[in-house]
Amino acid sequence: MKILVTGAAGFIGMHTCEALLKRGDKVLGIDNLSDYYDTSLKKDRLKILNKNKNFTFIKLDIASDDFLKRVCKFNPSKIIHLAAQAGVRHSLKNPADYIHSNIKGFLNILQVSVSLKVKHLTYASSSSVYGNNSHIKLSELHNVDHPISFYAVSKKTNELMAHSFSHLYKLPTSGMRFFTVYGPWGRPDMAGIIFIKKILENKKINVFNHGKMIRDFTYIDDIVRGILKINDKVATPSSKYNPASPSPAISSAPFRVFNLGNSNPVNLLDFVKEIEKNLGKKAKINFMPIQKGDVKRTSADISLVNKWIKFTPNIKINEGVKNLVSWYRNYYLKQNG
Repeated sequence: MKILVTGAAGFIGMHTCEALLKRGDKVLGIDNLSDYYDTSLKKDRLKILNKNKNFTFIKLDIASDDFLKRVCKFNPSKIIHLAAQAGVRHSLKNPADYIHSNIKGFLNILQVSVSLKVKHLTYASSSSVYGNNSHIKLSELHNVDHPISFYAVSKKTNELMAHSFSHLYKLPTSGMRFFTVYGPWGRPDMAGIIFIKKILENKKINVFNHGKMIRDFTYIDDIVRGILKINDKVATPSSKYNPASPSPAISSAPFRVFNLGNSNPVNLLDFVKEIEKNLGKKAKINFMPIQKGDVKRTSADISLVNKWIKFTPNIKINEGVKNLVSWYRNYYLKQNG
């Protein structure tokens, strides 16, 4: 099958392309190679993907005016949309970046999907949409109308835009709310990479909310398995949808939204301890107040996605952190001699 993957040079995008290629799909990868973080990491990810004859890469901004024309030649059957301006904290200072990439760019994705009559559009949302929801487990059935960062606003907007196109044009769409994805080839602005780097350099790591943070750390391989399974099972209207009491997760249109998380949240300090164990080195910790836009706890209720695609995470935090540290040593430390 021919599948378009946006954000192909990104962390999740690279792993998703690898998994598709491994099973024999033809992949068109698109990425604008933005300088939000060091582009050499993105280029190194692409070097791996480019070794496969079934992978084609185009450097392209999804918000560009010629996006449709460039994609039409490939004529994908399905689209996995992972390109986005990432980062809660970046959105505090540069909200316009999120309008360009996450909203205008997503409109292009939707219009391309309709024009090419793709069988299924699967796209990345985020657990950030839940805001400061106080439920122990965050469910797709919960209200998400109270975002606390503009990044979250852009992701919730994507879900609303997708629903409108699903309703108007019968375009099957499935949104995926990712929960704290980590693993090899991760972004350098993510907590795991920052902690490893600073511990090795004998520098202090900043731990916010004085360490009282809980995250549903989800290993990249589990996330990718979920992405492929959701993409394979085309969204359908739900017979259980009740217009008198609308559910946020289902619709009379071919629209679905799913949590993709580990469902076993970990205290941030326990995550740090796993890193320390694998590095054989103690962290110097600078305890800080909570930052604007941050949530104190994330924990995914994955009952809906488990019912839909039989999704069960396999990788525990000790194995995942071990793999992350091993990759970091091989990639960064060997580069620096």
